[in-house]
Amino acid sequence: MQHMKHLLILFLVGFGITTWAQAPKYSNEFLHLGVGANAMAMGNAVVANTNDVTSAYWNPAGLSQVKDWLQVSAMHSEYFAGIAKYDYVGLSHSMGEKGTLGFTFLRFGVDDIPNTTQLIDNDGRINYDNITSFSAGDYAFMGSFARKLKPKGLSVGGTVKVIHRRVGDFAKSWGFGLDAGLQYQKNDHWRFGLVARDATSTFNAWIFNLSQDMQQVFLATGNDLPSNGLELSLPRFIIGAAYSHPIGAAEKGFSILAEIDADFTTDGRRNVLLSSDPISIDPHCGLMLSYKNLVKVRAGASSLQQYQAFDGGKQWGVQPNLGLGLGLKALNIDYAFTRLGAADAGYYTHIFSLKLNLLQPKKK
Repeated sequence: MQHMKHLLILFLVGFGITTWAQAPKYSNEFLHLGVGANAMAMGNAVVANTNDVTSAYWNPAGLSQVKDWLQVSAMHSEYFAGIAKYDYVGLSHSMGEKGTLGFTFLRFGVDDIPNTTQLIDNDGRINYDNITSFSAGDYAFMGSFARKLKPKGLSVGGTVKVIHRRVGDFAKSWGFGLDAGLQYQKNDHWRFGLVARDATSTFNAWIFNLSQDMQQVFLATGNDLPSNGLELSLPRFIIGAAYSHPIGAAEKGFSILAEIDADFTTDGRRNVLLSSDPISIDPHCGLMLSYKNLVKVRAGASSLQQYQAFDGGKQWGVQPNLGLGLGLKALNIDYAFTRLGAADAGYYTHIFSLKLNLLQPKKK
């Protein structure tokens, strides 16, 4: 546990220092973790069928399907045995034919990280009183708008996002980016979606504030001294197709929905199914069985990757996802059970999310 925490600390502190100076791959990856247990249970394959408050994250065009005056959604999850915490809050407000507004807040962070750079004092003695703590956090604030277009079944949406990343008092950055999305409902069965994340590239401007003592620690441990710089997140395009159909007589309320998505990244070769330079393609899929809006059972497959086996060879692995959703009038409770890491790593996590639908208050 303690060993894992130290490894994670080195990653979080070093991430902002090294990423900008290298190829802009895996930049702002906390923005791609996903929101909502309902989507995670379907392997994040939702850009074509998303139609609630979480659409502001997945595909802003899906906000145009929101009919409630106000929807509120929240999620909390923990990674690496509770060391890292991931939180999400979303709001959406329908203005009828004028469109729908959305707001999203994300935080991924590690708190109470021990700072041991001053553990050994100037006399060469170990002094545990010199140990302090700090937090490393990534924050995103997103504002979205969507509306239906004149062509029947076509919707468009966009998101403006402001990103703030901080590693104690040592480093911080501010960034800005844009997302755009389209949805098209062909008929009662077929839906299609297209999302351009970081459509114009997203930047993070980093500023470092390292004391003389910390600079000496970096040099003594073989690390380069960081300098202020710009980190870019190149565009990512996601396309999806969803098919839904009732099971048996429609009035019985049973239905099935399946979706398959493909992520096209433009930042070079990645460890995904179709890997090339500069574009790599990562497919993922999901399935949902529903009984009206009362019970929904979900499953998905994502992160199809090659892993290094203990014998030195390589093997293919996939991340399975399972979940359950319950609808209680204006409240929806969703649960996802998903595996993190390599196929043989054994990291599992439980994710819960809530969604509340509120009607417009009546005027007195």
